[in-house]
Amino acid sequence: MGILAQGLSDGRRTRRRKLVRYPGLRDQVERCLRSCWTPEQIAGRMRYEHAARRVCHETIYGHIYSEEGRRSELWRHLPSGRRRLRKRPPPKFARELSILFRPDVVAHRKEFGHWECDLVLFRQKFGPANVTTMIERTSRFLLVLKNEEKRTKPIMARNAQALTPLPRHACRSVTFDRGSEFIDCPHLQATVGTQAWSCEAQSPWQKGAVENANKRLRRWLCRDTDPSSLSQDELRALCAGLNATPRKCLGFRTPAEVFKANILGRGNRRANLSTHPKSHLG
Repeated sequence: MGILAQGLSDGRRTRRRKLVRYPGLRDQVERCLRSCWTPEQIAGRMRYEHAARRVCHETIYGHIYSEEGRRSELWRHLPSGRRRLRKRPPPKFARELSILFRPDVVAHRKEFGHWECDLVLFRQKFGPANVTTMIERTSRFLLVLKNEEKRTKPIMARNAQALTPLPRHACRSVTFDRGSEFIDCPHLQATVGTQAWSCEAQSPWQKGAVENANKRLRRWLCRDTDPSSLSQDELRALCAGLNATPRKCLGFRTPAEVFKANILGRGNRRANLSTHPKSHLG
């Protein structure tokens, strides 16, 4: 039964492909390929000419390596001349950074200063801008940081900048997922001294605190929000409101109260972030 269902699904997907449904568009793409145009050049030219019917380069590659594309040997016209589509390897995270090796005091929220981090994305039409969310696991204290792009180095540098004003016991570790934007997570340990942990593949529930925070944030930062219209001051004010909301899991204290109490309890003058020029407390 499962094999039959998969076969029917594959058949529907093949019939619905744009270059199967529109023979004229397919012929145009194949003529350009035989003229040694790359799929990126074909798709880009269609956008430039505002063609009424066009395709993206991923669709063209899918057609090249489809059953009919292989029969026509369209792959021979690619610069690489590769017979098979090369799958992009998943980002590599060091085995020793796996969440499986994270201490139990972190997993059971018995120690202050351990964070979770995630990326909140918006509609593709708005470009690569996004926001990073970071939440401290014990206090549920939330930070939201604006990023202009999705490359890992700028994102990790932004995270390091946010954690640097904190005392050492307030930024012991950060748990990330296995997205390519977090591949440079060891940068935090080198610059701030913060240990980085990575979830297992396709296991977002392993950083449930930040996933829950993202759901709450979507009330104000839905996918149709243009991130370029957001300023860091606006995000800081949004965090201040959420961090000042009582939480049942904290005995109806606010995340800001618990966060300050944990920091000030160590007697560190530097911990009074309300006087710090880069305060995240709003």
